[in-house]
Amino acid sequence: MEMRHLGKLWPVSALSLGGGGLGQIWGETSREEAVATLRLAIDSGITLIDLAPLYGRGEAETVAGEMFGGAWPADVRVTTKCMVGQRHLASIGERLEKSLLRSLQTLKREQADLFFLHSNICPDDYAYENDPDYEDYGVVRWTAFFSEVVPAFEKLKAKGLIGDWGITGTGLPRSIMDVLRGEPKPAAVQAVTNILDSPGGMRRYEEPPEPRNIIRTAKNNHVGVMGIRAVQAGALTAEIDRPLGRDDPEMRDYAKAAPFRALCRKLGEDPAIVAHRYALHMQGVDTLVLGVKNREELSAILDAEARGPLDEETTRSIDALRLNFQMPRMPIDGEGTL
Repeated sequence: MEMRHLGKLWPVSALSLGGGGLGQIWGETSREEAVATLRLAIDSGITLIDLAPLYGRGEAETVAGEMFGGAWPADVRVTTKCMVGQRHLASIGERLEKSLLRSLQTLKREQADLFFLHSNICPDDYAYENDPDYEDYGVVRWTAFFSEVVPAFEKLKAKGLIGDWGITGTGLPRSIMDVLRGEPKPAAVQAVTNILDSPGGMRRYEEPPEPRNIIRTAKNNHVGVMGIRAVQAGALTAEIDRPLGRDDPEMRDYAKAAPFRALCRKLGEDPAIVAHRYALHMQGVDTLVLGVKNREELSAILDAEARGPLDEETTRSIDALRLNFQMPRMPIDGEGTL
């Protein structure tokens, strides 16, 4: 397993294991298979486990707690997260600490290496016109982020309950990039890393998502980058493996990705493998978080990582499809510096 460095933090394996698969977000699995998948990940050199209470209503964290039984290897790091919204304004600090302590108890640990805000960040006057209810539980406004969330994170860090903190970079792009440029800044950001540049159903705003600009901004400001959504929730695989409605954002992306699947057929390759190899070597990505739910899926991606980057011709052919085309509404951050 290739080792990299997560921003200014610590060495990290090129692949990380995400909790979405362990928590059965990406299709059914069993507790036993999830534990076995986590064990295979560790045995194969993966050093970072990315978790959250929302992944299966605590199931992913329960799997990790059961697997390690309090005896976490010294070289294995873990993240957890907490989502806050407008309804939590009166008690943001209390909510963050309560969520963290519950996660630590489940994980059978005394500290989380990274604690992520699992919410969108937006300007004080921004309105989520397509999903106004989301603001109530999943949005932190700019003033509250710096006056409430950041001090709460720093307090948890001072208590030794977290090693450092980060943000989920799937919200309003301009706010994410402003946070990455600001002070105090997060130690890490989770950014969409796929051929489509698509966050799929996580996108709650009107503006283009601009994940590569977010990654560029992070690197220009020495913030670690954890890549997520390599196969965009299944849209970049041969077929979606769970029931979704025709108008689901992931199904729309699946239809959009038809030229990519055609290219993979021509190459004689599995689209999921090609998508992971592409994402794994996108500029600026320190580690790629996997959404696998069983050992078969994990083994395939481990083999893909061992094959190394795609050849230049294949990468050019993928880029020529222009599946990530969007109309940017802000300048590229430090263009030419990454």
